[in-house]
Amino acid sequence: MKTADALLRRAQQWDEGALAQIYDTFAPAIYRYVYRHTGHQNTAEEITAETFHRFLLALKHGSGPAEHLSAWLYRVAHNLIVDFYRRQPLQEPEVLDDVAESLAEPDHGEMVEQHMQAEQVRAALRQLTPLQQQIITLRYLEELSHAEIARVVERTEGAVKALQHRALDSLRRILEKGHEA
Repeated sequence: MKTADALLRRAQQWDEGALAQIYDTFAPAIYRYVYRHTGHQNTAEEITAETFHRFLLALKHGSGPAEHLSAWLYRVAHNLIVDFYRRQPLQEPEVLDDVAESLAEPDHGEMVEQHMQAEQVRAALRQLTPLQQQIITLRYLEELSHAEIARVVERTEGAVKALQHRALDSLRRILEKGHEA
């Protein structure tokens, strides 16, 4: 943490090397997080760029994170995702050409089955509350600790654990219901 705090202090002094290092360190994870929520490459790129733009604006105005930079960036990205969905109707995720071609080839039955299972899980996740979706994504896809998630969602660790437990319970029920149909 001391290294991250030192990096943040350097960035607050507009140290270009620190700003570049922050971007290089955190942009890939923020992009993955946004892409997992939107399923659109262009949207994920735009929201990731806007997240870092807001970070720079916050630094310029003397605000922004005093610590826990990662949590601050995830929170900004999540708020931008929520804003995106408020402004736009639900869009179907893009299917990348190479994945589509690969699935169309013969002898890829197992891959097709995995893809179908992943789609079922994504559909089930979309039925959770936005906060539950965020906690599940941060915990299992971004592999953040409960403490890190608590900072992102501005809740206690106990609340995060309870929300995670309820989200997993709901997810299990939704998936079981889907298999009965």
